[in-house]
Amino acid sequence: MTIGVVVIDDQHLVRAGLISLLQLADNIKVLGQAADGDAAIAAIEQLQPDVVLMDIRMPGCDGITALQRLREAGNQTPVLLLTTFDDHETILQALRAGAKGYLLKDVSLDTLVEAIQSLHSGGSWLQPVITSRIVEGLQGLTSAAASSEPVLEALTDRELAILQLMAAGLSNHEIAASLFKSTGTIKNQVSTVLAKLGVHDRTRAVLKAIELGLLS
Repeated sequence: MTIGVVVIDDQHLVRAGLISLLQLADNIKVLGQAADGDAAIAAIEQLQPDVVLMDIRMPGCDGITALQRLREAGNQTPVLLLTTFDDHETILQALRAGAKGYLLKDVSLDTLVEAIQSLHSGGSWLQPVITSRIVEGLQGLTSAAASSEPVLEALTDRELAILQLMAAGLSNHEIAASLFKSTGTIKNQVSTVLAKLGVHDRTRAVLKAIELGLLS
């Protein structure tokens, strides 16, 4: 199955480089491109891509603003935000706006393709180095959040382990391989983790876990 992608970046060389890389992937087709948030919204509505790669920092309408406008209009196309920065405040803002993934621009083609495939299959993608820095940046806040907003039901040790692997960006298949369990078993346990945290997707689960101090 071919995954249709739209690439959004205000820097022509970066945009051209991403497109050239993605053209090397067998199952990804670049449907179009845009240089700012306003053009991105128009391109996404017109081309109906499966996944959007969008720079977070652009003049005028930036990536987060464009993402918010898309979600307000009811467009749920999964968006993978790309940036040269790893500021945890911006990352949290982007994820809360509805981004399904976040990567630094210096990732390899293999990682980029894997992230796109994860979003296309309904998952999320948080680059491990970024996730760890989010946790580090929020360590002073998590204890207060945990005491004021407890988890509805305590997670087991196995569920916490699965949550940590989710935060590292692993798919259900990869988690299953790491824990020597079937993919079906892990899928059920991931669903249990989401239910206990009161969220509906993996990205929100990781954010909630960070706020509650469950990831360290």
